[in-house]
Amino acid sequence: MEKYKDFIEQTYGLLNEEFTVKNDELSLYDVPLMQLIEKYGTPLKLSYLPSIPQKINYAKQIFNDAMQKYNYQGEYIYCYCTKSSHFEFVLDEILKQNVHIETSSAFDIALLRKLYQKNKITKDTIIIANGFKRDLYKQYLSELINDGFHNCIPVLDNLDEINEYDKQIKNTCKIGIRIATEEEPLFNFYTSRLGVRYDDVMNLYTQKIAPNPKFELKLLHFFVNQGISDRAYYWNELSRFIHKYCELKAICPSLDSIDIGGGFPIKKTLDDKYDYKHIAEVIIEIIVRICEQNNTPTPNILTEFGTFTVGESGAVIYKILNNKLQNDKEEWYMIDGSFITNLPDTWAMNQKYILLAINNWDKPYTNANLGGLTCDSMDYYNFDRHQAQIYLPKIREEKPLYVGFFHTGAYQEAIGGFGGIQHCLIPSPKHIVINKDENGKLTDYLFSPEQDEKDVLDILGY
Repeated sequence: MEKYKDFIEQTYGLLNEEFTVKNDELSLYDVPLMQLIEKYGTPLKLSYLPSIPQKINYAKQIFNDAMQKYNYQGEYIYCYCTKSSHFEFVLDEILKQNVHIETSSAFDIALLRKLYQKNKITKDTIIIANGFKRDLYKQYLSELINDGFHNCIPVLDNLDEINEYDKQIKNTCKIGIRIATEEEPLFNFYTSRLGVRYDDVMNLYTQKIAPNPKFELKLLHFFVNQGISDRAYYWNELSRFIHKYCELKAICPSLDSIDIGGGFPIKKTLDDKYDYKHIAEVIIEIIVRICEQNNTPTPNILTEFGTFTVGESGAVIYKILNNKLQNDKEEWYMIDGSFITNLPDTWAMNQKYILLAINNWDKPYTNANLGGLTCDSMDYYNFDRHQAQIYLPKIREEKPLYVGFFHTGAYQEAIGGFGGIQHCLIPSPKHIVINKDENGKLTDYLFSPEQDEKDVLDILGY
C-alpha cells in the first residue's frame, strides 16, 4: 500500500520551501517539530518569528520594484494592522523592520503608549487610526496628537467623527477619509458599512475640513472586503477610488497619500499560487495611468498588511487521541484540542489551512475526518481546500500520530479569546515562540502555559 509521503508527493509534488521531511518526520523552517512535541507536549501553538521580516521585506521589494519600473513619483509605506496579532513579541519583530501601524480600537492606543515607552516607536511613526470609533477611542487619539504624535492620522469613518477632534485637539491634525466601497455582487449588502459614501466625500472636505485651519486632509483610504485579487471587480473598485483621489487632489493640495488597505493572501494549501509581483505592478500601473489622465501627481501608497505579515508564522499541533469508525466509511480521528476554540476561522468562516502529518510519513494513509473535543457538532475539519477529503497516515498503536495546521498566525488567538474561557471549558493550549539569536541559532521559549482549572474558575468567579 502507498505511504503517506507518496500521497503528498503525487498530490502536490515538492513541499513548499518551509517544509522538509527527514526520517519520516516533518520540520517547519528547519525546526524539527517532533522535538518540540517531546519538549512541550500537545496541544501546542507556535509562532516562528523569522518569517515575519521575510514577508515585510518581500512586499517592500515588489512595490518598490514596480514603482521603479513605471517611474512612479511617490513613496511606498508599509503599515501593519495590529488586529491581526497584538502580541508584544510580534510587534517587537515587526517594528524592527521600519514599518508603521494601523489601529482599530482605543486599546490599540494604550498598546502604542507602551511601545513608545519602550522606544519601539517614535512620535514620527505613522499611525493610521481606522474603525468606527467610540468616545474613548477618539479621546485617546486626540490625546496622542496633543502629545506630539504628529503622524497620527484619524481616518474618518462617518460625517460626524471630525466634530470630536475639533473639540479635543489643541493644535493641528492630519486627517484621512475612508471611502465606502461597493461590495461584490453576491455579498449581502450593496455597499460596505465602513467608510463615507463617495457622494459625501467632497462635501465632507469642503464643509468640515477645508474651512478649519486645525485640519489637514492627508490621505484617502480604500479597502475591499475580499482583499487584493486579480479580478475585474477589484480593479474596477481601485480605479474608481483613484479617480476620486484625483478629483479631490485638484482642490486639496495637502492630499498626497492613499491607503489601499491590506488583502495580500497567504498560502492555504501546498499548491497555492498567487503572483504578488504581478499584482503590485498592476496596482502601480493603474494609479500611474489614471493620474496621468487627470494631470495629477501620483500619491504615496500605504498598505496595511496584517495576515500577510504574520499568518505564515503560526502553527497549531495536535495529537490524535484515538480513531472511531462511525459507519461503514466515516472514520474519525479525535484531536486533543478544539477547532472552535483553537482555530475559530475553520468553524466560523470555513477557512482551510495547510494540514500535514508531523510523523509517520512512512505509514500507509487513509481518508479521515478530524474531530474536536467539544460537544458541538460543528467541531470538525473534514476537507482540504482543493480536495473533497483529507488524508492522513493510518493510526498505529505503537506510534502515536501528530498533525499540524500551518499558516495560522493571524487572528486565531484574538477571535478564540486568548486567556479567556473556551467552549466546554476546553483549556487554551500552550504557546511557544521560536526565533533565531544573533548567530542564527534557533531558540524557543514558553510564552504561555496551557490553561489550568484555576485560571478558568477564576475567570468564572468561583
